[in-house]
Amino acid sequence: MVHELPVTFELISLGAMVLLLVADLLIVGRRPHVPTMKESAIWVSFYVGLAVVYGLVVWAVGGLTPAAEFYAGWLMEYSLSVDNLFVFVIIMARFAVPRDQQQQVLMVGIIMALIFRAAFILAGAALLEQFTWLFYIFGAFLLYTAVQQAIPEKEEEQDDFKENALIRVMRRVLPLHHQYNGSSLRTTVDGRRLFTPLIIVFLAIGSTDVLFALDSIPAIFGITRDPFIVFATNLFALMGLRQLYFLLGGLLDRLVYLPYALSAILGFIGIKLILEALHTNSISWINGGEGFHWAPEIPIWLSLTVIVASLAVGTVASLAKSAYDARIEAARPAAEPEPASEDVAS
Repeated sequence: MVHELPVTFELISLGAMVLLLVADLLIVGRRPHVPTMKESAIWVSFYVGLAVVYGLVVWAVGGLTPAAEFYAGWLMEYSLSVDNLFVFVIIMARFAVPRDQQQQVLMVGIIMALIFRAAFILAGAALLEQFTWLFYIFGAFLLYTAVQQAIPEKEEEQDDFKENALIRVMRRVLPLHHQYNGSSLRTTVDGRRLFTPLIIVFLAIGSTDVLFALDSIPAIFGITRDPFIVFATNLFALMGLRQLYFLLGGLLDRLVYLPYALSAILGFIGIKLILEALHTNSISWINGGEGFHWAPEIPIWLSLTVIVASLAVGTVASLAKSAYDARIEAARPAAEPEPASEDVAS
């Protein structure tokens, strides 16, 4: 069910979000640097607090239901965005992006993600308005994604980034230089104008954003069908993502159970979509085009509870395992030095 918010409120909100994003972009463009842990923590706290406050504003303007949909959607999209960071770390390492240029790369990636997701949101909203049976497909796709997310990767695959066909083609087509030239996409070598590796990094980040949008957009439509709330949750989830990248840094590999938490969330949303599709069934060859009355409509409070509980359990379990592994490592006796050979001793 779509809970429409006042058009004026939506327009003002979108304008404020765009201004905030442009201001963030200008800051990065004018002063590219490696943010400190303190700076990153302040910005992440600011964006998280802003999302919490905005949810309260939505509650005051539109009531409890759209506010709950916003919080549930934002938490889910934010957790999926954190999952994006795992891939971003691999891409940055794979292409040896200088640390002082990584902020700009992340910001361009976030803008590309917003463009792709906005297109998917508009297309998805229009399709679902006409073809409610798409919930069957969305639900099945999310269940498949949940299973894939729960399958642990082999250790040698975790640090491997597989270039897609687009990147491989662009490598062959574009005249590339092997060195970076600050934040420039072009450089001149012996009178020739060549592209720097930064263009390939942008392609890698952008194509990865498309793949993640294929997961996140069906998932958010499982929580709300209001296009504005869908877009707002995606935008707030991407805000502060680049600061979160530097804040977490090497801590990402400690969140070992996050993929299982995301698997549980996507699986739950997939089941929710299929149950909703059954409840509002309109396919003639399924139950004569009638809905299944036994299929329950899962309330938004239950969705929000499952998302919060999954993320909390996954995070706490990950930190507990990391602490346990650290204690085991500290308890191991130090390796004794090998005895010197007679020749060395003499």
